[in-house]
Amino acid sequence: MGWGTELWDQYDNLATHTQKGIDFLERYGSFIRDRSAIEIEYAGKLRRLVKNYQPKKSKEDEENEFSSFQAFKCVLKEVADLAGQREVVAENLQLQVLQGISLLAKNLRDERKKSLNEGALLTQNLNSQIASLDRAKRNYEKAFREAEKSIDSYQKADADFNLSRAEVEKQRNNMNIRCNQSEDAKNEYANQLQKTNKLQQTHYETSLPEVFNRLQELDEKRTRGLKEFIKGAADVESAVAPIIARCLEGMVKAADSINEKEDSLKVIEKYQSGFQPPGDLPFEDLSKADSDTSNNSQNYTSTSGLNHLTAKGTTTQKLKKRVGIFGIFASNKKIVEACIQVKNNLSTDGMKEDFSDLPPTQRRKKLAAKVHELQQKVSQEQAASEGLMKMKGVYEANSLLGDPRSVEEQLNESVTKLEKLRQELERYQKMLDQANSHTQHSPQANRVIQNGQRSSSLHNYRHSNGSSNHDHDDHGEDHPDHDAGSLSSSASPESGLGTSHTSLPGSGQGSTNDQPINDEMYYEADALQPLGTCKALYPFDATSEGSIPMSEGEELLVIELDQGDGWTRVRRLCSPSGWEEGFVPTSYIESTLYA
Repeated sequence: MGWGTELWDQYDNLATHTQKGIDFLERYGSFIRDRSAIEIEYAGKLRRLVKNYQPKKSKEDEENEFSSFQAFKCVLKEVADLAGQREVVAENLQLQVLQGISLLAKNLRDERKKSLNEGALLTQNLNSQIASLDRAKRNYEKAFREAEKSIDSYQKADADFNLSRAEVEKQRNNMNIRCNQSEDAKNEYANQLQKTNKLQQTHYETSLPEVFNRLQELDEKRTRGLKEFIKGAADVESAVAPIIARCLEGMVKAADSINEKEDSLKVIEKYQSGFQPPGDLPFEDLSKADSDTSNNSQNYTSTSGLNHLTAKGTTTQKLKKRVGIFGIFASNKKIVEACIQVKNNLSTDGMKEDFSDLPPTQRRKKLAAKVHELQQKVSQEQAASEGLMKMKGVYEANSLLGDPRSVEEQLNESVTKLEKLRQELERYQKMLDQANSHTQHSPQANRVIQNGQRSSSLHNYRHSNGSSNHDHDDHGEDHPDHDAGSLSSSASPESGLGTSHTSLPGSGQGSTNDQPINDEMYYEADALQPLGTCKALYPFDATSEGSIPMSEGEELLVIELDQGDGWTRVRRLCSPSGWEEGFVPTSYIESTLYA
């Protein structure tokens, strides 16, 4: 069954149907176009999402990445891959589906227009023939009526005896003429009728069915094309489905790689200070108080940090004294030199070159990383130097290949740079060895300190004052580079800057053990009354003037409280008739004040 035989009289409806079919095809093309735009927009938003949540790269994060952090980075990578697949879908939809729809719709429109024009021409020819038939029929009808009228007039004239023979003959001739005209009109009508019937038969049985059949093929082609395009769009989606599935599997695998225990260990590794936890607080029996302090003590308050405790009426006086005591060091020249030294001792990330501002454990890690980095640089520079040496040997063996003097300057620079790297490597290796030896002497160094305030201030002052592990090895060898790096941004008692003390570098081994403190230089003539007692929590080696050494567990008298610079002034009774005073880090002692 075809449109040509079954729908021979539905020309207008078929024209409308085929037009609606092509419009529907183009509508589907618009759907694919909009979907591609949505896919591209979705992919763009996914990429923007990945970019916004992409963690910023930093050296510390690269060294201490947690498994959850790595898993999230993997998820972001998979999401970026998903965005790429959505872009592939959009591109393939445009290339394989949308372009095909546009081309097919154009061809269908052209074919439909051609077929409809041919059908219109056939219909016009048939209508023209039918119009000719109508004219021939009307002519025949007119001629026939006139012939009948002429016959009737001749018969009347022939029956009328009053008319002459000439008039009768005239009527007979008129009749013959009219009858001949009627016969000619009849023949013409018959001829036109035959032609019309033949044309109409051809029109409805052959010509127009061919046009309708072509329209049917056109519509079926459109329907078949739409079917293929829908399947093609699904195939485009199916083509990326395995890759999308692998992306989702990657997300699941990334989630499975998260290890909470491992992350906990990394937290320990990242924040472990290596300090020892504070010992038990001693019990002091007030009934057995020392005779020197019985007049001033009835109660006591125990504290590990004295930054916020000062005796009433002594703050202004003691601040003034401290400034006056160390005013000799407060010259502008030395302040500038100290600032320059601080700047030179800081690395690009704001830390000291010897990492002395870090806790012991973190310092060991940084030193180990620095040693590894320097070893790699030494290996690279050594390989470059060896390559230059070989190149120079080749040039010396064959001067046609090059001038040996051209690589001599590069070779000298390489040797100089290699020597500097080796010296720096040796320096950092010594620091690492000293840090490791200090750890071996402290059995509790790997335990985590819960008291963050004490541990943080402890490592700041320990390194800022240059502990024995940094300044002296086991044989008492001096390390000036460590002393130079011992400058701290924290306050120190020998700067002479009041509450903004900055310890001066290069003070050497000049402690109170070697150079007794001149009381007239630092203190007023009258001895200050003790404000309490303190116990040394850690050993401290004095490396600059104004500070005194102390051993772990040693008890001292508190003479002046911490003024916010991190130092406390203490007194040691050397003999019944002698004593020495100086400053020690507040975080190194545990103080008990008199009420």
